[in-house]
Amino acid sequence: MIEALIDPSDSPERRAEKLLTIAEVLMRRVEQVTDDSGAAYAQFQRAAMLEDQVRARTRELGHALDLLNSTNTRLGEAKREAEAARNNLANAIETIQEGFALFDVDENLVMCNSRFGMHMPDIRASLRAGITFADYVGLVARSAFLSLPHDLTPDDWAVARLRRHQDRHVIFNVRMDADHWVQVSEHRTADGGTVILQTDVTDIIRAERHERGRLLDDQARMIRATLDHISQGVAIFDASARLAGWNRRLAELLALPAGGTRMGTGFETIFARIGAQMQLGGGADEAAILAWVAGGSGRGALHFELRRGTELILDCFAQEMPDAGFVISFTDVTGEREALAALSRANETLEARVTERTLELQDALADAERANASRSRFVAAASHDLLQPLSAAKLYISSIADERLDPGARLSLDKAQNALQSVEGLLAALLDISRLESGKAAVSVGPVSLDPLLRRMSEEFAPLAAAKGLALTVMPSAAVVETDPAYLRRILQNLISNAIRYTETGRVLVGARRDRGAIRLEVRDTGPGIPPEAQRDIFKEFHRLNARASASEGMGLGLAIVDRACALLGHELRLFSTLGQGTCFALRLDRALAAPPVEIAPDRPLPRPDAQDKIAFLVENDAELRAALTLLLEKWGLTVIEAGSGEEALALIEEIGILPDLILADHQLGTGRTGLSFLVEFRALHGPLPVWLITADRSPDLASAAAAAGIGVILKPIETQELQQVLAKI
Repeated sequence: MIEALIDPSDSPERRAEKLLTIAEVLMRRVEQVTDDSGAAYAQFQRAAMLEDQVRARTRELGHALDLLNSTNTRLGEAKREAEAARNNLANAIETIQEGFALFDVDENLVMCNSRFGMHMPDIRASLRAGITFADYVGLVARSAFLSLPHDLTPDDWAVARLRRHQDRHVIFNVRMDADHWVQVSEHRTADGGTVILQTDVTDIIRAERHERGRLLDDQARMIRATLDHISQGVAIFDASARLAGWNRRLAELLALPAGGTRMGTGFETIFARIGAQMQLGGGADEAAILAWVAGGSGRGALHFELRRGTELILDCFAQEMPDAGFVISFTDVTGEREALAALSRANETLEARVTERTLELQDALADAERANASRSRFVAAASHDLLQPLSAAKLYISSIADERLDPGARLSLDKAQNALQSVEGLLAALLDISRLESGKAAVSVGPVSLDPLLRRMSEEFAPLAAAKGLALTVMPSAAVVETDPAYLRRILQNLISNAIRYTETGRVLVGARRDRGAIRLEVRDTGPGIPPEAQRDIFKEFHRLNARASASEGMGLGLAIVDRACALLGHELRLFSTLGQGTCFALRLDRALAAPPVEIAPDRPLPRPDAQDKIAFLVENDAELRAALTLLLEKWGLTVIEAGSGEEALALIEEIGILPDLILADHQLGTGRTGLSFLVEFRALHGPLPVWLITADRSPDLASAAAAAGIGVILKPIETQELQQVLAKI
C-alpha cells in the first residue's frame, strides 16, 4: 500500500515528506478509534515500525544522493580535462608550421589545422571533420592549384595517390601552381589511423635547382676545358644531327675554316667539307655513314677512317648519346700506323728467322721423340727378352724345389730365387717407368677401401722389417678413396720398401688421417732424413741418396715411379723430412662418394696339382723357356706336347688327331702369327678348349683383346702358383 502511494520518480526529499504525512494520518486514526481488543495498539506498533523503515530508507537515499553528486562532480572535472586536452592538442597542431591532418582507422578526418591544404584555397572549405580519405584525395586531384604533368589526368593522379596510401610510410613532393612545391609525409598511427604532414619546400627546391644549374654551368666549363685539352678532335651533334659542341683540336685536324664550325651546322654540310680534302679509308662507305647519322636512336657504334694522302690518318669513332644525338671523336694515328708498318717489316724479318728456328727445333724435337720412342721400344723389347730366360730360370728352380737337397744346396737355391726376384722387381720398375713416360699407362679409377690394402702391405713387409730389427706399424683405416687400386698398391710398396731400406733403427709407421674432406695417407720412418737440397733429386730416375742401396736392392726407380704415378692419378704427394729424425711421405686422396666393390679374397696357394692323364699343348718359340715349362708340367704329372710355332702346332694336332686338355701359347712366337691369333684360329677349328696366352706385354689393348676372345692371360715372369691355379681349372 505504501509502495503504491510513493512514486519511484520522486526525489528523496519528496518521498520522505509523503512518508511523514502517512505517519501523521495513521497516528490520528489511532487516537480517534477506541478498540478494547487492542487493535489500536497494533496499528500504533505498525506505524512505529513503518517510521523506522522510512528513516532507514531515507538514510540510504541520502547516501545514494551523495554518491551521485560526487560522481557528477568527477565526471564534470573529467569532461573539462578532456576538453582542455583537446583544446591543447588543437592549439599544439595549430602552432606547427606544417599542414596537419589526422584520419581515424575508418579513413575519416578527425581534425586538421588551418594550414592543411594551404596551397589549395579552393578545397579548404570542404576539409571538415568526417570527410573520408578518398574524398580528400578526389578534392586534391581536381584542385585548380595542383600542377599535373601533361600526360597525367586528375583521375590517374588520384588512383596513384590511393595506391601509395597502402604503404605505412610515404614521402613525396607535389608541384603546385606558380612553381610552388609541397612535401607530403604520410604515416600510420599505432591504432591504424593516418597522420598527414604538408611542408612547403618551395625555397629548398628552388635553391637546389639554382645550385644544380650552377653545377651544370661549372661542368660545362670543365667539359669545354677538358675537350680543348685532349689531343683528339671531338664533335657533338644533337638529335637533329646539328653541331652542338666541339673543341679546337677538331678544326686543326680537319683543317676547317673559321666559319666551318658554327653552332647548328648540319652534319652533311660538315661532312661535305671534309670530303673535299680527305678520303675515306678502312673500307668505309659514305652512304653507310650518312645512313647511320639519319638512323635515329638505337644505333650501334660506327668506326671509319679519314686519310689525307700519307701525311695524315684519322681514326674516327661515332657513338650514340642518350638523347638520340651522337658524338664523333677524331684521333690522329699517323705515327702509330707508320710505327706499325715499320714493326710489320721487322716482324716479317723476325718471322722468317723464327720460322727457320722453328724448323730446326721441330727437327730436334722429332729426333728427341724418335729417340724416346726407340728407348721405350728398346725397354719393352729388352724387358721381354730378359723375361724369357728369367721365366725359364724360375721354372727350373720351381721344378727342383721339392727335391731332397742338402742344406748347402737349399741355401744356394734360396739365394738364386731371391736374386731372380730382385731381377724381376727391376724389370717391373723399368716397365712401369716406360709406360708412365710414354703416356700409355691405363688407369681405372674407382672407389677403393684402404683397410684390405693396408693389411696386405703389413703382411708383405712385416718379414722384411723384422729382418732388419725394425718395428713396422700399419694402422687400420675404414676410409674409402677414389684411385686406381693397382697403382696405389705400387705406390705404397715403393714408399714402404724405401722407408725400410734406408732406416737402420727405430720404426716405420703407415696410416691414414682426415685432411679437409680428403684422406692423407702417410708413410713415416725414423731414418737419417733427407737434406732440403736433395729432396727434389730423389724423385729422379736412377737417383739413390748417398748411394746406400746396392744394385741388388734397387736402381733408384721407386720414387720416380711414385712421383709419375701420383701425377697420372692427380694425387698430391708431399715430403716432410728432418735430418737425424726421419722422413714422411704424404699422399692426399679424394674420398669416394660410392661404396667400393666387394673384394674377392686372394686364392690360397694350391697344393701340388694332380694332373695325371692330362695332356698339355705348349706352343713356345724360346727353347729354354719351353724346356723349363715342359720339365715343371711333367713333374706335376701332365703329358706335354711341344711346338715352336703356331703352324707347327696346327700341323701336329692334325697329324696325331688328339685334342689336348689345355693349350699354353706364347704371344710372341717369332713368326708372322701371334699367340693370340693362333689360339683364336685353334678354337675356331677344334672348339672351345681351355687356352691360355703367355706374354710379357702388359698393355691394356692386349688384355682387352684376350678378354673379348675368352682367352686367359699368364704374365711373364711365370709364377708357379698361377700355373697351379690354371691346372686346377681343367
